[in-house]
Amino acid sequence: MDERDRYDAGMKVRRAVLGDAHVDRSLTRRTPFNEEFQDLITRYAWGEIWTRPGLERHTRSCMTLCMMVALGHWEEFAMHVRAAFNNGLTRDDIKEVLLQAGVYCGVPAANHGFQIAQEVFDQMEK
Repeated sequence: MDERDRYDAGMKVRRAVLGDAHVDRSLTRRTPFNEEFQDLITRYAWGEIWTRPGLERHTRSCMTLCMMVALGHWEEFAMHVRAAFNNGLTRDDIKEVLLQAGVYCGVPAANHGFQIAQEVFDQMEK
C-alpha cells in the first residue's frame, strides 16, 4: 500500500469512527502549519493502525479510552467516548473501561473519566 492508499484508507476509518462532522471540522482547521501533522495522523494512526486486522474496532476503542484516562488527555477522551458508540460500545462498556482504569490508572483519573463521560452522554442526548 502506498502513502496515498494509506491516507484514503485512514480517512475512511477516521470518518467511520469519529463521524463526518468531526472530521470535516478538523479539516476546516487545517493550516499550512498543521497540515503535515493532519496528514501524518490520517495515514499513520488511522490508515496504518486502526485498519489492521488484529483487533476489532470495539477493542481498539476500549484500549484508546483507557489510554486517554491513563495519560490524562481529557479532550481526546471525550472525543473517543463519542466515537466509541460508532464502534459498537455501550454506556455499560464504557463504564467497565472506566472501572478497569480505576484499578490500573488510579481512582482520581477514573473519577474524572466518569465525569467527562457523563457530560458527553448528556450532550449526546440533547
